[in-house]
Amino acid sequence: MRHWHIITGEYPPQPGGVSDYTHLVARELTHSGDEVDVWAPECLGSQDDLETGIRVHRLPGHFGPRALAVLDRAIASGRHERILVQYVPHAFGLKAMNLPFCYWLYARRRWNIDVMFHEVAFARREIQSLRHNLLGEVTSLMAALVARSARRIFVASQAWESKLRGLSRNLKPIQWLPVSSNIPLIHDPKATAAAKARYAKAGPLVGHFGAHGGKIRSYLKTALPQLLDACQASVLLLGRGSSAFRDELAERHPAAASRLHGAGELPAEALSHHLGACDLMIQPYPDGISARRSSAMAVLAHGRAVVTTAGHLTEPLWIQCRAVATVPANDPAALAPLAASLLKVCRERQRLGLAAARLYRERFDVHHTIRALRTTHEDCDSNLDQA
Repeated sequence: MRHWHIITGEYPPQPGGVSDYTHLVARELTHSGDEVDVWAPECLGSQDDLETGIRVHRLPGHFGPRALAVLDRAIASGRHERILVQYVPHAFGLKAMNLPFCYWLYARRRWNIDVMFHEVAFARREIQSLRHNLLGEVTSLMAALVARSARRIFVASQAWESKLRGLSRNLKPIQWLPVSSNIPLIHDPKATAAAKARYAKAGPLVGHFGAHGGKIRSYLKTALPQLLDACQASVLLLGRGSSAFRDELAERHPAAASRLHGAGELPAEALSHHLGACDLMIQPYPDGISARRSSAMAVLAHGRAVVTTAGHLTEPLWIQCRAVATVPANDPAALAPLAASLLKVCRERQRLGLAAARLYRERFDVHHTIRALRTTHEDCDSNLDQA
């Protein structure tokens, strides 16, 4: 049995991809027989996860001096603890510039610290403001300190490895550890058929799953009306903000309003049924599909055919495996024609769906994550014992 301390900037009931991912990893570690303590910021309504035995500790403030003192007392008093930091610069407070937290980690680099980099640093560009470039400088220093604190470094995107090595020399080995779907796959043909019948009166059902914000929102504003004009499909929006976004689209395109649906945030089981009801998913990302996108992972896990974008963060395997259909990330207008063509070819949609499910099982399932975390420490312990 191992004892893990997971340090994270968000944890349920706080919303967010890192929150859901951290809960999934903590739960699977306990299922493997390990003990897990989660350390996260203050949040109303929080309590221990009694179902899995995860102990959740809400720190005072947002990773300031009082919180770090609590962590010191809790972790330093034990033996053989494993520390896993879920790192995103903006998740630890001080407007994404919490240097004291990063120096605190670096000062404890002799602890058994693993770091999972979901993101590394804010980009530095000549064309952006001085304030944003200052943020880029500070978050780069933070990432370098955190990386040098770790016995083992994991990255959610392969692109982060070169970025980290550009920030700090002589880092420990870096392992790509894709995120997994946090939506369980529920096989219930009746519930899935009922969801399909509710939203698609005639023709196929095209879905999108996500938070419906930022640049992805602008991609959908271009692609979905074009798709509805090109065919008799219906569109189902799933996830946070989906109902409000549906209403916005319906107001702008009243002729297609009856074929636009927003389900809002659904319980995990219902969300699984709704994902399974979709004939095709449109999942555009401004930096391209990558293994850090939990929404894409949920779609793959459910064996759905996917139309998405390829960009600078897209790992080579997405093109090599032919499990998703892609257009360039700088060409959102190409999404609708590709989706419309796939809706006409059932055999290709089926091939994509089967390939997506196979890719998820072989590369992205959470069991790969747990095996990597636990094997890493077994190897480290063996090396230490031999030394």
